[in-house]
Amino acid sequence: MWRSGPSMRVLISGNLGYIGPVMVDLFKQAGHHVTGFDTGYFEECLVPDGRRLAPPDRQILCDIRKVEPEHLDGADAVVHLAGLSNDPMGALDPGLTERINTGGTRRLANLARECGVGRFVFASSCSIYGAAADGGLLDEQAPFNPVSAYAVSKVAGEDVLRELAAPGFSPVFLRNATAFGVSPRMRFDLVLNNLMGWAWTTGEIRVLSDGTPWRPLVHIEDISRAALAAVTAPADAIHAQAFNIGRADANYQVRDIALAVGRRQPEATVSFTGETVNDPRSYRVDFTKALTKLPGFEPYWTLERGCEELCSWLSAGSLAGRDFQSRLFIRLKQLQHRMEKGELDADLQLLPPSV
Repeated sequence: MWRSGPSMRVLISGNLGYIGPVMVDLFKQAGHHVTGFDTGYFEECLVPDGRRLAPPDRQILCDIRKVEPEHLDGADAVVHLAGLSNDPMGALDPGLTERINTGGTRRLANLARECGVGRFVFASSCSIYGAAADGGLLDEQAPFNPVSAYAVSKVAGEDVLRELAAPGFSPVFLRNATAFGVSPRMRFDLVLNNLMGWAWTTGEIRVLSDGTPWRPLVHIEDISRAALAAVTAPADAIHAQAFNIGRADANYQVRDIALAVGRRQPEATVSFTGETVNDPRSYRVDFTKALTKLPGFEPYWTLERGCEELCSWLSAGSLAGRDFQSRLFIRLKQLQHRMEKGELDADLQLLPPSV
């Protein structure tokens, strides 16, 4: 049965990733009881950033493909972040992305409905729009054109949840723009973070394309705000609906993102290498629905504020001799490292420690 009140019991899957620590803290600040559920692939990729983010009340270390009913005991809502998280990771094996992302979503959602969980917030992605032919703003009714295994898995996840929607079980699909911002489990394989990393460490802002593709951006704290709003909103406001998540001014060409980094790091030079010719991922997104119809959602972070936050984090010495292109910050490299060490098998299943 759905229960919305001052204190709810919320399971957040994927809480030991990039967005998760920030989201857990936000939910805790709002007075909710949080259970974290995570495989632990990136548990060790922790770089303290000086903040005291609240941990979950309970932590479950388990593969999303092996979630069981007892893990959902007493939960009022699920926020589902877990999954292989970006395009390069899909290159490991597109089938892996389908099994973990789509299969994990199907298993978790079926169990949630069976266990009486009333709300299921799915972290989808604006990448499902892929490439917009005319360059116009895309609202939630726009056709899908996914160009990666990750984006395909998000389309499939929405389909699974739409079929499961029923009285007493309300899924909602948050199509997040490209994430940025500081996290204790920082990532530098995302466009703004990556460009700032290059500027800080090398004095060069390296844009691998010609800079013309469009990217919508959203801060991880605003993604978390949207999830909190979706968990606590009345069911009729969100039931089986999609919301594009970002600010009204959040669409940028990559070259504009690079120039914003350059304004914050004026000693760095901007270069367009053109290595990724004809990048098919280019889309501009309309965020009106979330801004007007998702109760309680008010994004805060602009591109400029994000650049300032990233610079402050770097200025505080958070890299401190660490390679920003290392496995600590690049998710594909961390998975490859753990496979090479024999900690993960070819299906990314955790292996028992060798004797």
